Amino acid sequence: MIIRVEGSDAEQIAAARHRLEQLGQRWGLDLKETTAPASSSAEGRHDNNKVIDPVSLAALALSIPSAALAVIDLTDRIKKRRRAEQLIEQAAQLATQHVTITLISQRGALELAGLQPDQLLDLFAADNDAST
Repeated sequence: MIIRVEGSDAEQIAAARHRLEQLGQRWGLDLKETTAPASSSAEGRHDNNKVIDPVSLAALALSIPSAALAVIDLTDRIKKRRRAEQLIEQAAQLATQHVTITLISQRGALELAGLQPDQLLDLFAADNDAST
């Protein structure tokens, strides 16, 4: 997924990128700046798939009770939802400074400040499903 930062003032754009980088660093993510492609399609997706031994994965899945998996999934969703809320808040604050944060996904380009946290999580999930 790509997050595009746009605006008319170069200083505001630089400040917006810096704020988004700080937010990513707090989450333990390493955000990378890339040049924008000529078209606004989502062709520049990153493939962050990791190789996992299928036998080890099957053994792990069979050894964990389903109730524990449900708790883990719920905890993960809550954590991701909080992060989505922070990202949307950051986009809304930047919008007041005439800086637009656009999310480019499989479904097209959407303004981040106009999304709800659950919508953002669903977009991420749909992009992850499409890339696998």
